[in-house]
Amino acid sequence: MTLQWTFVAFFLYGEIAVNLILCIPFISANRWHSVFNWRIWKCLSPYWNKCSFTMIMVLVVLFFDAVREVQKYSGPEPMQDAKVNPNVYDHVHMKLFRAQRNLYISGFSLFLWLIMIRVVTLLNQVAVTLKNSAALETQIDSAVRAAKKHQEDNLRLKQAFLDDEKSTSAENEQLKKEVEKLAGQLKETQEAVHKSHTEVDAMRRQAKGLAQEYDRLLQEHHKLQNLQSTEEKKDK
Repeated sequence: MTLQWTFVAFFLYGEIAVNLILCIPFISANRWHSVFNWRIWKCLSPYWNKCSFTMIMVLVVLFFDAVREVQKYSGPEPMQDAKVNPNVYDHVHMKLFRAQRNLYISGFSLFLWLIMIRVVTLLNQVAVTLKNSAALETQIDSAVRAAKKHQEDNLRLKQAFLDDEKSTSAENEQLKKEVEKLAGQLKETQEAVHKSHTEVDAMRRQAKGLAQEYDRLLQEHHKLQNLQSTEEKKDK
C-alpha cells in the first residue's frame, strides 16, 4: 500500500472512531455543544472550511482515481493478456484487488467524512434547539403562572364585586326600610299635626263662644246693677 492510501486508510479508521464516539448515547448534545465551543476549536474555525473542502476534494480525486484503476484492470485487454500469460493473470487480479480496495477506502472515507460533518452540525442544532426549548418552557411556565395569577385576581375581584353588590343590596334594603319607617312616622306626625290643628280650631271656637257668653253675662250684670241702684233710689 502506498503512502497516500495508507494515510487514507488511517483517516478512515479515525473517522470510524470519531463517528462511534459521536454516536455514544449517554453523551448529550449539550455536552457535545460545549465541547465544540472550546477555545481551540474557535481558533481553528477560520481554517475549518478550507481544510474540510480540501479533504473532500482530495477524497473525491482519490475516489475517481480508484474508479479509473478498477475500470482499467477490469477491462477486456488486461484479461486477454492474463489468459495468454498466467503470471500476468495473477498480477492483473492483484492490481484489480488493490484498485477495488482503494475504491472502498476512498469511498467510505468520503462518505464518513460527510456523515461526520452532518452529525456535528445536527448535534449543534439539537443543543441549540434544546436550549431554546428550555427557554420557551420557562417562558411558557411564567406565562401560565401569570395567567393563573390573573385568573385568581379576576376571581377575587369578581367575588369582591359580588360581595359589594350583596352588601349594597343589603344596605339598600335597610335604607328602604328606614325610608318606609320614616314615611310612616311622617304620616303619623302629619295626622297628629292635623288633629292638633283641628283641636286648636275647636278650642278657638269654644273660646270665642265663651268670650261672647262672658260679654253677654257682663252686660246683664251691668243691667242688674243699674236696676238695683234705681230701686234703691226709689225707696229713699
